[in-house]
Amino acid sequence: MRVSASTLLALPLFAASAHAQFEQSQDQFQTYLDKLVSYLPNTNRVDAADAAEAKTGEKKMSILTLDNWQQTLYEPVAPGATQPEEWWVLITGRNKTCFGRCDGVDAAYNKTAIEFATLPESEVPHMAYVNCDDQPILCNIFSVGPASLWAIDMLPPGNEINIWGKRLNTTTTTMQDFLDIHADKERSELRPVTHIFHPFNGWFAENGVSVPVAYILWFFTVIPNWSVMLLVSFASRRMMNRRMPGQ
Repeated sequence: MRVSASTLLALPLFAASAHAQFEQSQDQFQTYLDKLVSYLPNTNRVDAADAAEAKTGEKKMSILTLDNWQQTLYEPVAPGATQPEEWWVLITGRNKTCFGRCDGVDAAYNKTAIEFATLPESEVPHMAYVNCDDQPILCNIFSVGPASLWAIDMLPPGNEINIWGKRLNTTTTTMQDFLDIHADKERSELRPVTHIFHPFNGWFAENGVSVPVAYILWFFTVIPNWSVMLLVSFASRRMMNRRMPGQ
């Protein structure tokens, strides 16, 4: 097979053209990818100032996040302890996850925390909360939504962790309800958490896949929101590009 000189001379031009098209496609893909990422909501939002105020203020309350929840819950547990440290965790939300109905529960829980902060630490649980609007992945790890209360008996790492839960009435819950739960040492109003999403004893946690599974579940809940926006954006851009040659 004979190759002409003109063909050889044209090869660099073909290569340059192919390279330019590749770079153009790569830039376009990156633009679409950046737009896609921009539509995804923040899955680990926390206000450091609010967290510090809650921790050191009159409530003495911890704000749980995807980054700190295990460290926070284990923090008061002494190595080798056989008596558990009790934690209360309120799972709450705002307009997105609780439809604006958790304000009353939040207020009652905050009043309870202030009351407990005046008592000896040995007599009351440690207090914390997680907001599912700010921490959707953590709420998926827990597999629980607003408005719920968890009572957790924390032991050193490697021990089984018992959790009891209760759904809270968003219209009638008061501080007295929390005080009654605390006074009930049999926890008759609470139910044990035993599902596979249990953040310590569950199958997903024991096999180290709680976080990936939580992200997958969250991803499918947000697809309807950002995918429509993305399609509209792409369609609008294409329509504008088609109109430009005739202008």
